[in-house]
Amino acid sequence: MSESQLVEYKESWRDEYLKWICGFANAQGGVLYIGIDDKGKAVGVSDAKKSLEDLPNKIRDALGILAEVNLSKKDGKDVIEIKVEPSQFPVNYRGEYHYRSGSTKQQLKGNALNSFLMKKMGVSWESAVVENVKPEQLPDTSFDIFREQALKHKRLSVDDLNLSKRELLEKLQLLTEDGKLTRAAYLLFAKDPNKVAFNSYIKVGYFEDSDILYQDEVKGSLFEQAEKCIDLIFTKYLKATITYDGTTRIETFPFAYGAIREAIYNSIVHRAYNYMNPTQIRVYYNKIVISNDAANVTEDWTEEKLFQKHKSIKYNPLIAEAFFKAGYIETWGRGIQKICDACKENENPLPKYSIDNNDFTVTFEAVAGTAKDGLIYKENLAPGQNTWDVEHGKYIESSQKSSQKSSQKSSQKSSQKIIELIKSDGNITTQDMADKLGISRRAVAKQIARLQEKNIIRRVGADKGGHWEII
Repeated sequence: MSESQLVEYKESWRDEYLKWICGFANAQGGVLYIGIDDKGKAVGVSDAKKSLEDLPNKIRDALGILAEVNLSKKDGKDVIEIKVEPSQFPVNYRGEYHYRSGSTKQQLKGNALNSFLMKKMGVSWESAVVENVKPEQLPDTSFDIFREQALKHKRLSVDDLNLSKRELLEKLQLLTEDGKLTRAAYLLFAKDPNKVAFNSYIKVGYFEDSDILYQDEVKGSLFEQAEKCIDLIFTKYLKATITYDGTTRIETFPFAYGAIREAIYNSIVHRAYNYMNPTQIRVYYNKIVISNDAANVTEDWTEEKLFQKHKSIKYNPLIAEAFFKAGYIETWGRGIQKICDACKENENPLPKYSIDNNDFTVTFEAVAGTAKDGLIYKENLAPGQNTWDVEHGKYIESSQKSSQKSSQKSSQKSSQKIIELIKSDGNITTQDMADKLGISRRAVAKQIARLQEKNIIRRVGADKGGHWEII
């Protein structure tokens, strides 16, 4: 058995290992073995009887907890086994709070320590009271957004949405027992949440390499940020590939709209607002990077675990519940699965997650072949580089002339087949063409656009009821 979140090996006892026991007690509990090296090989302990007598007292006196200390055998050698149960209350070692995360021990400090202590005491940052502000003083804007979205997604009844501000906040459990606003209520509905959480906005910037070309700050209530940020990114920061289906202009973005939207909503809901750093979104022509301080400072999250099925953990449960009632998120921990599904549907690579202490980052890569202006140009690529074959949806080596000629011939062949299909049926749709040719509808639309530019075909009449003609 190797070391894990619940298992730690030490060759011999040293009093500093009380920190590891403290870490186990503050987390999920665990077992500390004395007399086993890091590779799991038994080396034994020299005086097992004395350890059995001394260690329980040392643990009790230093940490204020009781641990089960046993003698066991491994490969014929004496091994001390210290079983630690998770503590209901915070445990410290000489004023230091340690926590077991993965196979490592970390000392909690600053905001991480504050979050840990509040969680252990059954108190959350978002549930604290905001003094001197009444529900009736909150602006109408965010309430209008919430009512509209909740009605659209059928998460609340019409009668519920006709409630007053105070009654609606009570229903969402955003008021204290004595009717005062919580921090969550203020963040969700107030015009300027910075009054209770400094830097509680989203910073968006467009980058070229390491240089920032322009940036925006998305401010307002959390509901306003959710609405504004998505629109800003897809109207100002991203360029779409332009194709035509008849006279209809088709814009195809290099990123999956649903995936970016879900990731931004998740960053708003799960952010550690007490850390007082804005959520940052860095946009490049070929990737989008979303990062913020996550509230899961004491959870053993890895990229592998995130992609697996996992329970829905609400680090800001009041904010999460309000976002659920508005229809922005689900409650079953399906956010990452929805992001992956959207990426697959848009032919994007799966996102990459990075977790470094409190910093949580997700990176989205653009669809293959995306150029800096949002269009796909084979001539932009130098000899030896990979070229994106639009018709077949794969890369070909531009240095392989035979492959290039094959791709060009394939493109010409597809164009010729489209002409033949139009000759036989001027009312044929692009989806029918794609089905008959065995290529994507996007590839058909690109071929049609080229044929229209060369005045080979044209669309006569409206999209519905019109037809194609050969010029």
